[in-house]
Amino acid sequence: MRRRVPAPPEKALFLVGALFSKEDIYLKALRQLEDCFGEMLMESPARQWDFSEHYKEELGEPIFRRFIFFRELIEQDRLAAAKIKACEIENSLSVNGKRTINLDPGYLTAAKLVLASTKDYSHRIYLTDGIFAEVTLSYSKDKVRYVPFPHTYRDYYDDRYLLLFSIARALFFYLSRG
Repeated sequence: MRRRVPAPPEKALFLVGALFSKEDIYLKALRQLEDCFGEMLMESPARQWDFSEHYKEELGEPIFRRFIFFRELIEQDRLAAAKIKACEIENSLSVNGKRTINLDPGYLTAAKLVLASTKDYSHRIYLTDGIFAEVTLSYSKDKVRYVPFPHTYRDYYDDRYLLLFSIARALFFYLSRG
C-alpha cells in the first residue's frame, strides 16, 4: 500500500471585488490594498452594479463594481487574513458608521474562484477568526470557462465577468510558470 502524504496546494491569483459609489473612495482603497497585497496586475473597468438594492443605503448610488487582480500569487491559506485586512480598510473609509466601499477578497486557481465572507451559510466553510470561504465559480473544461453555482451571487453570472475571469485564469497560468 502506497503511503499518502499531504501536499501543499498550488498558489493562487489574489483578487478583490469592490463595490462603491464614489471613485475617490475606490482609489483610496486601492492604494491601501496595494500597500498590503502588492502591485496590481489587472483591473476591470467600473461597471454599474444593479443586481440588488442591498448596498444602496450604505454605499450610496449609483453603485459600481470593479475587480482587482494582484501580481503576487498567494498561498490559499492567506484568504482569511486578507478578508480581515479588507474589513480594516472598509472600516478606515467608513463615514458615520457606514461603509463607503465593500471589499470582497478571493482567489482564483485553474479550477475555481473562491471568495471570503464574514457570514456563514450552508455552502460556506469556516476558515478561522470568523471568516468563511465559498467556491463561487468552478472551471468547466467542457464550456471552456468558469461556471456559477446556484448559490453564486448574480453578478458572477454576467458573461462580461466570466470573460474577465477567463483572462485572469490565463494570467494565473503565466505567473505560475514563473
